[in-house]
Amino acid sequence: MTHWLVANPQAGDNRRNRDFWLAHLAAAGIHHPECGDPQDERWQQQVGADDVVLVAGGDGSVNHMARLCLRTGATLGVLPSGTANDFARNLELPEDPADLCRLVADGPVQHVDVVEFGHQLFLNVAHIGLGTLPVRQSSNHAKRLLGRYSYVAGLLQRINARRGFRATIQCDKGQVEGRWLSVAVANGAFFGGGNQVPGAAANDGQLDVIAVRPRPLLQLLLTFLTVQLSRKAPRRTSTMIHLKGRRCAIYTRKPKTITADGDVAGTTPLLAVCRAQRLKVIARTLAGVAG
Repeated sequence: MTHWLVANPQAGDNRRNRDFWLAHLAAAGIHHPECGDPQDERWQQQVGADDVVLVAGGDGSVNHMARLCLRTGATLGVLPSGTANDFARNLELPEDPADLCRLVADGPVQHVDVVEFGHQLFLNVAHIGLGTLPVRQSSNHAKRLLGRYSYVAGLLQRINARRGFRATIQCDKGQVEGRWLSVAVANGAFFGGGNQVPGAAANDGQLDVIAVRPRPLLQLLLTFLTVQLSRKAPRRTSTMIHLKGRRCAIYTRKPKTITADGDVAGTTPLLAVCRAQRLKVIARTLAGVAG
C-alpha cells in the first residue's frame, strides 16, 4: 500500500500546505508519502487499488481526486484545507490535524455515495440560481479573509436583487414547478459552508433537493433558522421545499449556470443520479442517519 499526498496550493489561506501535512503525517507514522502534483496526471497512472490518495484542499480538489479513486479503486483520504470543507464534515473528521493524521494511519474505511450528471460527478452539492454566486463571484481575497462566511456575505449582498427563475424539478416520487431563488441538490448532511440537511447522510443512496422561493430577506432568514434549530426538513412551505430521490432532473426555461462542489460545471438541464456507496473514504463514522 502506498500513501499519496496531493496538496492544492490555492486552497484556503495556504497555511495547511504540503509541508504542514507532511509533518503531521510523519508524526502519525506515515513517513515520506509519495507526493503528486494536482496539475500533473502522469503520477496517477501509478495509483493502485490498495493505495490511499490523501487530498489537502477544498471540496473542488476532493472532487477531482475522487474521480481518480473511483477509476483505480483506491481509497480517498481528506485533509481539509479549503474554505467550506463540507465533505469533511460529512465524514465527521477530527478538526485537530494530529488526530486526523492518526485516523489516516489507522485507516478505517467507509463507503459513500457519488452523484453522476452527464460525464461529471459531485460528492457534496450542485447549485442552480443564487447558490452559484459565491463560486462565480467570491474573490480569493474574500475567501481568505472571511473563510466560509464569504459565501454568506456574497449571498446577502445579492439576495434582495434576485427575482428568481422558473424551473421544473422532478424526483422519483413527484414533480414541482415554479419560480425559485435557489435550488441545491445535496448528497450528504452538510453543504454551503456548514448548512445541515435534516435527515440526510452521505451513504443513504438518496439525493436531497432543497428549493427556495423568492421571498423577503427576513422571511428567508426565519425559515433558515427554523430548519436549523428544529433539525427537521420542511417538505413544503411557502418559502422552501425538500424532495428526496435517487434521481433528480431540473429543467429551466433559459440555461442557468450549475456549480458542483465549488466549481462551475455547465448549464441546465441538470440530470443527476445517485450511485450508492461507490467511493471508499477514510472515516470512522459518517454524519447523518444512514447506517
